Amino acid sequence: MKLSDKASLKTFLDKKVAEYNRPSFIEKDPISIPHLFSKKQDIEIAAFFAAIFAWGNRTTIINKSRELMQLMDNAPYQFCLNHDLLDLKRLLGFKHRTFNTTDLLYFVEFLKHHYSNNKSLESAFFNKKNSLLSSPFLPPLGEIEGALNYFHNYFFSLENSPARTVKHIASPQKRSTCKRLNMYLRWMVRKDRNGVDFGIWKNLSPAKLICPIDVHVGRVARHFNLLDRKATDWQAALELTKNLRKLDEADPVKYDFALFGLGAMEKF
Repeated sequence: MKLSDKASLKTFLDKKVAEYNRPSFIEKDPISIPHLFSKKQDIEIAAFFAAIFAWGNRTTIINKSRELMQLMDNAPYQFCLNHDLLDLKRLLGFKHRTFNTTDLLYFVEFLKHHYSNNKSLESAFFNKKNSLLSSPFLPPLGEIEGALNYFHNYFFSLENSPARTVKHIASPQKRSTCKRLNMYLRWMVRKDRNGVDFGIWKNLSPAKLICPIDVHVGRVARHFNLLDRKATDWQAALELTKNLRKLDEADPVKYDFALFGLGAMEKF
């Protein structure tokens, strides 16, 4: 099936989106972690950690995310904002793959810093400083690049940021696909009637999102001629999203459900 056969490809991928974008998808996906909560800030923080942990086996990702939420008394916002040294001792020894206690303690410190001055984590990505919200018109895809670079620089702006932790927050300026952060933005920004994504951030249109891309998504995208670029990097994410917008300009990233489902779950 070729991209030139756009109608057939759209029909097929729309069917796959409908197959995976449903409540039954939640339980076995890392997005199940923020779905444990109802408070906006708890959802933001739980989703952030679940997205950052999202590489490797999905069951392990979910289990480690649940473990962390339990260490935070299943109240991540209150923990990050009001913890004391005794509370932090509970986090010692936490580890997920290459993410260790040093990384976790800095993440908590950053979240305390941010939420002490802001009501939502949304402003860590989109605010007046990066001017993404100044135009009512659909901007070039590259504007998300500015938001992700801004977040990376802001995240590591605290005086004692550990050098080792930098690897856990990707940025386009380092040519990364930013798969986990783009997935996080999808969770926070997209909203439809199916209830998988949250749509609690209102200052960005889903039309502006960039599709998360990893090895599985890249392989399926290349099969359908949605991606020509051989390297799986930031430019590949932009190219894929540009082609997905030809299928649905208003909500191109919904096709993440189809591409991920085909690649990771159906081994397409």
